[in-house]
Amino acid sequence: MAQDLDCAALRRAVTHTHIIGAGLAGLSAAVELTKAGHQVTLYEAGPAAGGRCRSYFDRALGARIDNGNHLLLSGNDAALDFLSTIGARDSMHGPGTAYFPFMDLTTGERWIVEPGAGRIPWWVLTRRVPGTRLRDYLALLRLRTAPAGASVAEMVGGTELYRRLLEPLAVSGLNTPAETGLASLMWAVVDGSLLRGGAACVPLVPREGLSESFIDPALAWLAARGGTLHLSTRVTALDIADGRIAALHLPTGPVPVAAQDCVVMAVPPWVAADLVPGLVVPDSFEAIVNLHFRCDAEPGRAGFIGLVGGTAEWIFIKPGIVSVTISAANRLQDVPNEEIAMGVWADIQKALNRSDPMPPMRVVREKRATFAATRAGETRRPGPDTGLTHFAVAGDWTATGLPATIEGAIRSGRTAALALLTA
Repeated sequence: MAQDLDCAALRRAVTHTHIIGAGLAGLSAAVELTKAGHQVTLYEAGPAAGGRCRSYFDRALGARIDNGNHLLLSGNDAALDFLSTIGARDSMHGPGTAYFPFMDLTTGERWIVEPGAGRIPWWVLTRRVPGTRLRDYLALLRLRTAPAGASVAEMVGGTELYRRLLEPLAVSGLNTPAETGLASLMWAVVDGSLLRGGAACVPLVPREGLSESFIDPALAWLAARGGTLHLSTRVTALDIADGRIAALHLPTGPVPVAAQDCVVMAVPPWVAADLVPGLVVPDSFEAIVNLHFRCDAEPGRAGFIGLVGGTAEWIFIKPGIVSVTISAANRLQDVPNEEIAMGVWADIQKALNRSDPMPPMRVVREKRATFAATRAGETRRPGPDTGLTHFAVAGDWTATGLPATIEGAIRSGRTAALALLTA
């Protein structure tokens, strides 16, 4: 992105907004504010934009990989609107209908979850998950009326539907064990997908990579409209005076913030707490472990398969790479990479009918990938408004009503932008 704004961009800009952090939340806020006529400048502490949603070339594997594996659904309205705005909607692809293959590694059974396109779930009459009963699906409604703080396991646990579908969805969607994961957040996931029918459940993955779908097109879109991005530029402190942000401190010196200008802070919660003393943020986190194996495999119709009874929840099959995601992975903190990889490769062999030895692999650990989606964590999620003038907070860890997902991150950026535009 260009480092200098042209005169036309300056003339049409109504307000200058400084955005701290160029992950999905920051980029989402930047796009929304640019659409409203703001001039935006982004400051990213890392060497590349995208945060946890990016791609890079791994020298050890000799291949380009995604930092993590992310699965969108056709019901993720904010994410798809963001992709459409930046001209990247066609960069996503999938099976075309709601189609989710699963395998139970303990029994060898395989099945496909295929919700019908309409809202009435006729599919549960004829295409139920093996071993489940009709009344198991009705129990989903308990999530809607769950008492404050109730966990997913407390509300819908103890059935084959839970073991073979709801628990894997909860663990991957909330990135928190189902025994402590908040039922109300799981309801938000179910209400926005399964209960809207198969038309809202069509899976989508990037044709190339996360950066090619979400990050590079957004940066190009912003640059074409006069936006500025500063990489490897950490905001180390904020000057707060008279109820507003007066300056951003960079390693090269302070950047004044005019009285009419705005600031969006879209950084991890621990960074936000350092920059704004007294800001309450989540302080408990869950890890994610991603493993990437350098090998070819037949992707099948979906390009992924859900696992029950294994170490990981999902296998994603990409050209030359088989990737696995292990959510709620705090339990693996002290387990060596090689030991994790050997166990996961054994699961891959079963799921993909392979017998070859483990190929070259890469283990990517994210120790604080998301906030822990528990009752305690939910109470510490702030809204966009911090009480300071022309200042808003964004991030998947803010009070989006969703767990920490791509959809939640993009929604948070839009919410922060709206808060500034309507102030």
